[in-house]
Amino acid sequence: MRLALVQEQGTLNGYSDEKLVELARQGRENAVRALIKHNNQRLFRVARSIVRNDDEAEDVVQETYVKAFTKLDSFHGDSLFSTWITRIALNEALGRMRRRRPTAELSEIDMAVGANKGCVIMFPTSLMPPGADSELARKEVRAFLEHAVDELPDTFRLVFILRDIEEMSTEETATQLGLKPETVKTRLYRARRLMKATIEKHLSAQFSELFPFDGARCEHMADRVIARLRDIRN
Repeated sequence: MRLALVQEQGTLNGYSDEKLVELARQGRENAVRALIKHNNQRLFRVARSIVRNDDEAEDVVQETYVKAFTKLDSFHGDSLFSTWITRIALNEALGRMRRRRPTAELSEIDMAVGANKGCVIMFPTSLMPPGADSELARKEVRAFLEHAVDELPDTFRLVFILRDIEEMSTEETATQLGLKPETVKTRLYRARRLMKATIEKHLSAQFSELFPFDGARCEHMADRVIARLRDIRN
C-alpha cells in the first residue's frame, strides 16, 4: 500500500489512534504525523532496550513506521494500533540482533546475572542548586538510570521497559513477547531486584562524599573558631 499523503492544516489533538488510522488510510498527512507523535516514545524505548544504541534505535523506529504505514491494510483492528506497531518494532529490533547473532531468538536471549562492571556514574544529591546545576543533575540522574537499565540482562530489560517504564499491563506485555503472564511477573520481579542492587551499589560508593566540608569551608570554620576563642579569652 502506497500512501498518497495529502497535506492539511491544523492538528488532530484528542483523536484516538483508531480514528487517526482511518484518516491515515485516506492519506491524511496530519493523521500520520499524529500517530507518530503518539507512539514515538514507546517505540524508541522498546527498540533501545534491545539494540542498546540510540542511533540504531532511531533507525529501528523509522523503519517500523515505514513498514506500518505501507501495510496499514494488514491492520484489522483486532488489537490496539499501539500494540500492533510495537510488535513491528520488536520484530525489527530483534531482526537486527539476529543478524549480529544469527541463532539469537527472544526466548533464548538470557544473559547471566552478574555484578555490574560498568563505569560508576555519580548520582547527584538533592543539594544541587537550582537553575543550570539543577538541569545538570537531572541529566546525570537520567544517565545513571539508563546505564542501570542497560546493565540488565536482555530478557529482564525488555520486560522492565514495557512494564515499569511504558506501564503496559502484564497481559499486554506477555502478548507482545509471546510469554506467559507468570513469566512476565517473574522477570519483572528479578529486573527490579537487579535495578535495586545496582542503584544501592553505586549510591553506597558515594555516601562518603555526601555533605562535604573541606577545603576553604573547613579553613574558614577554623578561622571563626579561633576568633571566637580569642574573644572569650579577652
